[in-house]
Amino acid sequence: MGLRAYDGLAGIWHTVARTAFTQLRYSAWLLAATVAGLALAFLAPPLLLLTGSRPSAVLGAAAWLLMMLAYWPAVRLYRLNPAWTATLPLAALVYAGATIDSARRYWAGKGGEWKGRTQPKRMTIDD
Repeated sequence: MGLRAYDGLAGIWHTVARTAFTQLRYSAWLLAATVAGLALAFLAPPLLLLTGSRPSAVLGAAAWLLMMLAYWPAVRLYRLNPAWTATLPLAALVYAGATIDSARRYWAGKGGEWKGRTQPKRMTIDD
């Protein structure tokens, strides 16, 4: 397992934004599906807690609890405070933003920037 030091959130954001859209094969459709999937899986549970509806809040709390339980082994492995398990929705929001930024960079001709170089824009079915 490799360990990479990051200079805070900006370093993580840049690392994700450099290649995320490439992994989606430069597809706007896959980008939309990825962002929708992240929102449904990670952002909907905490939002359901805010609806004021008891059934929705219970479902949101249950989904968030299951999310936290699934994340617990990684938090324990790195000897972090168990409270970190509650941060998955925030992590998903950051990842979605960096993925959207990856597409924006690509469409602006600055995709895959690494050591001052960028990848040339490829023509895709979505273009």
